[in-house]
Amino acid sequence: MNKKNLRTSKFATNSVRAGTFRSSQGEHSESLYLTSSFIFQNAEEAAERFANQEAGNVYSRFTNPSVKMFEDRLAILEEAEECVATSTGMSAILSCIMSLCRAGDHVVVSRSVFGTTVKLFDNILSEWGLEVSYVTLSDEEQWKNSLKKNTKLFFVETPSNPLMEVCDIKFLADLAHKNKSLLIVDNCFCTPAHQIPVRFGADIIIHSATKYLDGQGRCLGGAVLGKRSLMKKVRGFLRSAGTSMSPFNAWVFLKGLETLKIRMDAHASNAYKLAVWLEQNKKIEKVYYPGLDSHPQYELVKKQQNTGGGVVSFKVKGGKEAAWKLINSTRLLSITANLGDTRSTITHPSTTTHSRLNQDQRDLAGITENLIRIAVGLEDIDDIKADIN
Repeated sequence: MNKKNLRTSKFATNSVRAGTFRSSQGEHSESLYLTSSFIFQNAEEAAERFANQEAGNVYSRFTNPSVKMFEDRLAILEEAEECVATSTGMSAILSCIMSLCRAGDHVVVSRSVFGTTVKLFDNILSEWGLEVSYVTLSDEEQWKNSLKKNTKLFFVETPSNPLMEVCDIKFLADLAHKNKSLLIVDNCFCTPAHQIPVRFGADIIIHSATKYLDGQGRCLGGAVLGKRSLMKKVRGFLRSAGTSMSPFNAWVFLKGLETLKIRMDAHASNAYKLAVWLEQNKKIEKVYYPGLDSHPQYELVKKQQNTGGGVVSFKVKGGKEAAWKLINSTRLLSITANLGDTRSTITHPSTTTHSRLNQDQRDLAGITENLIRIAVGLEDIDDIKADIN
């Protein structure tokens, strides 16, 4: 029995059941379709599928049942019309911008984005002819003043990496739409378990599935979600450019989605406890966590997010030397730049995730040498605290 279109109003049920396609074999768990191509019954059917006149699989670069199940399930969770799965989170951004923008278009990007995202816009997309402006994420006047007649879109991460800054999604969506522009929200840090940007007017959602959607640090992947008319362009780019998700990775991500809500709630619970504890430590200069009532946008966070998320950043007294000493002294936490894992990870952003930015760019983004980011995992919180202590 094919229950592919099964969906309910409940997130937990959809994360387990939605998008599932069962073959004639009647498998209970989702099948893994490891095949490069698909056989046609005759030449007429092949021609119709290549011409998009008949639905069906053609070639796994752009049609694969395992990938399609992941796309359908994530689209339902994000309340989007369609999802296009990609090979990585960065390829999701590239595919989105390349398919929706043209040389001469203008885009406005938050300064508070992942360092490699800045490099993508500055070193590749701008060279191709895209005009890029950067503004402070939470400064609404800067967003207003950044608009031009040729502004195609806004691009934001909220919460931002690594300073956990938050923007008013509805404000930016309304501002963009008045200018006939689009709002793209990278929802990697919250996932649809804790934030659904389309409810506030966002047009497109970006994911690095490598992070919380997988949840165990196993595979690379990305996703672009939005209205079907926009995703048709993104899928066309993927078909030609080959920024495709592996069927095996899609199958792994399907397993990750099944436990997404449970994991995100547990990550957030641990992160909140850690943030409160760090605020009380005299060796800590400042803690950045959206779930704290000391966060400058705490009221906005409560409107947009279910929790403060699973990432905590903080500045230690003593500069880079103290930051590196803390990181090097940990035994439980993993020193790695990845996040969204069941295992807690710790990193020094200015020399890892944002090291490719120049000093001026790091200064404007608030990436100081004494800043540390912890993606809080699912270990016992007392063990996490003890390791940092």
